[in-house]
Amino acid sequence: MRKSSTVFVTVISLVVLAAALSVAINGATVPNISRTRGGAEEAAEQAATTQQRLDALRAARQAGIFGRREAIVSQPAAGWLGERLLHPGTDDWEPAVAADPNSPWVYVLATRYGQPKPCAGNCPTPFIVLERSDDGGRTWRDGVPLCACKGSGQFDPIIEVVPDTGDVYAIYMNGYNVVFVRSSDHGRTWSDPVATYGNVSWNDKPVLTTSADGRHVYVSWNGPQGGDPWMAVSHDRGATWTQTKAVDSDRYYFAYDATVLPDGTVIFSEGSLTYTGPGGDPEGVVRQHALISTDRGRTWRNVVVDTVPVGEPCADCRADYYLGHSSVSSNAGGALVYAYDGANEPFGPQRIYVRRSSDGGATWSARTALSVAGENATAPMLEFAGGREVRLAYFQTAGGDDPDRWHVWFRDSGDGGRTWSAPVKLSDASSGAEYKSGQGFMEPYGDYGEIAVTNRGKTIAVWGEGFSWIGPGGVWINAQA
Repeated sequence: MRKSSTVFVTVISLVVLAAALSVAINGATVPNISRTRGGAEEAAEQAATTQQRLDALRAARQAGIFGRREAIVSQPAAGWLGERLLHPGTDDWEPAVAADPNSPWVYVLATRYGQPKPCAGNCPTPFIVLERSDDGGRTWRDGVPLCACKGSGQFDPIIEVVPDTGDVYAIYMNGYNVVFVRSSDHGRTWSDPVATYGNVSWNDKPVLTTSADGRHVYVSWNGPQGGDPWMAVSHDRGATWTQTKAVDSDRYYFAYDATVLPDGTVIFSEGSLTYTGPGGDPEGVVRQHALISTDRGRTWRNVVVDTVPVGEPCADCRADYYLGHSSVSSNAGGALVYAYDGANEPFGPQRIYVRRSSDGGATWSARTALSVAGENATAPMLEFAGGREVRLAYFQTAGGDDPDRWHVWFRDSGDGGRTWSAPVKLSDASSGAEYKSGQGFMEPYGDYGEIAVTNRGKTIAVWGEGFSWIGPGGVWINAQA
């Protein structure tokens, strides 16, 4: 089991943060998650976690260990600009990124805690913030709320650019309802939110993909009965939606990525777990799934890509924090690469694996391990970059530097995922926030990060780093020069 993170601040600051979190630093009082329900119970848990994050943020600011601009010392790898913090003064969680393949526009979304509400009355805390760049991610405009809409809180943003038109599509949770918005002017203005969920009350953890022309839009979220995966489909650019349960199961599904092949085949990468262990913790195996539709979302086939033991739990947070992540991408020829995290033994460290498919996801190659054996790795981020070039980033514990800290690594492949380059460190800054040092950062801040490929063929990666799962933390970015 991973040891408790060592806080790289003064003892006094550690005590302040621990009190604000209202939990022991080893996470002993972090509530377990019952995966057999949705609705009011989960909403109450979400509200409690939000309050813990706000308390931790307040305490860190009062202690002087968060929110001020600090000098960033980095050692960029060859060909990279170097790691930087998108906004030093804000507590930003779980970023998503998208790049326009035909222009230099890049977009980032994140969940922002602890800032003034963006509208009066029943306005969300936290809210989704939009960051825009018109020079491939080198410089950024000031972040603005994606939608200053009524609601208790906004979470889990995903953003995509329609390849043929440059329109920008986004989804996020408004409370526990997933809504869709779109922009046709590079994110300056956005449509009113459109509900994707119909009569399916309560949805969580959405993922978005679109056809190249933007007409066919696909969203997956887990639904109200024990985490079954649902598919919301639109054939009119997000104006109207229909809903289909893809799998009826006793397992809890988490969608992480999706792609549309040139022939219209839709593939979602999803991990599933069972929460039947002591205290409602996960046990048994994690299954990595490709949920596939060849009829524009009317029906779905469930292909199990791999089955792995439940891996190393997070000692300071929810036991499933590192488990079940995946990413999938395709190229113009229909080749597929699927990346995922998985352990080799029960509750052991996870590695990052990839598999390939040339038949629309029906069958998959043997797994190839890309992260270091013996280190814990999680949350792969995968994209094709044109032709047979594939790019991948992931979190991995720092090993000899400090086994309780993390780095983000990058590898690429020029042959469709068969062979891979040596790893390059993306989290190359040794300063810039109190949760960072030369040995790494203290905890991934969010369940996922993402990468995108710009119109110049450059990779841009975004991820979260923080003091702990509760935070506070921020969005960090690195891009190829």
